[in-house]
Amino acid sequence: MKPVKTRGLADAIAEYVEDGMTVALEGFGHLIPFAAGHEIIRQGRRDLTLCRMTPDLIADQMIAAGTVRKLVASFFASGSAGSLHEVRRRIEQHDPEPLEVEEYSHYGMFCRYQAAASGLPFFPLRSYAGSDLPELNPQIRVVEDPYGGAPVHVVPALAPDVTVVHAQRADRYGNVQLWGIVGAQQEVVYAGRRAIVTVEEIVDEEVVRSDPNRTLIPAHAVDAVVHCPGGAHPSYVQGCYDRDNAFYRDWTPISREPARLQAWLAEWVHGVPDRAAYLAKLGDHWPAAVAVGERLSRPVDYGRRLP
Repeated sequence: MKPVKTRGLADAIAEYVEDGMTVALEGFGHLIPFAAGHEIIRQGRRDLTLCRMTPDLIADQMIAAGTVRKLVASFFASGSAGSLHEVRRRIEQHDPEPLEVEEYSHYGMFCRYQAAASGLPFFPLRSYAGSDLPELNPQIRVVEDPYGGAPVHVVPALAPDVTVVHAQRADRYGNVQLWGIVGAQQEVVYAGRRAIVTVEEIVDEEVVRSDPNRTLIPAHAVDAVVHCPGGAHPSYVQGCYDRDNAFYRDWTPISREPARLQAWLAEWVHGVPDRAAYLAKLGDHWPAAVAVGERLSRPVDYGRRLP
């Protein structure tokens, strides 16, 4: 019998995340592991190197909480809601202290994870031609093509000490299924030395076996699977709940004022014991505002009769 890998979120973070580690919290557009990020803050971790494609609000929150020393990322913004003001303060004004930053393109970050997942020291890519990123980041380098072609840029492998991702469902053995925009979820799990996966639902193994193409992260790559409904709020989870756009809009004025941001952390992270209490505090607004409507597939009539 395979070992059961279910844990509580607090236990999983306590067991696998230590001060000074390199930690990847991935989820591209949706499936962002906000609950895990909040638990890392709550447990008082320090000096982390945070890796994320699109840092999003979770980076602003973790940096403001004093958890992150260095940010390795691409596309610094909070989706459609504007700037990450805590990130900007740290980079532009060193307020209250500087933040070390290592910037890549989205594809550059993906290739770093892919290299580590494949056991390679680096990964070649052509998309930096004409970009000024190689001038800003000495980790992006140029190598000669050993087969006689043009020189190519390469990026180093990125193997986090711990990877944390969110998904729709898993069984208790750690076979994880996800759908929608999958981003780098599979690659970053294989790249990490340890992997924690939070999920909306724990299902029977028979459910997973009945729909095998959704199993992008198999049990052998997972160290802990955590039942954590609502674990991606305010981002969305395809098929479960939509993006809380009002929250994203509200974040801009919150993050613009350091005192207000710290008050938000005190109330919404340190002031609640876990994700269930966080969702209860949101009240009836949350499920009603982000409920997923029925979307049935049907033919589209573009001005003519379909046969």
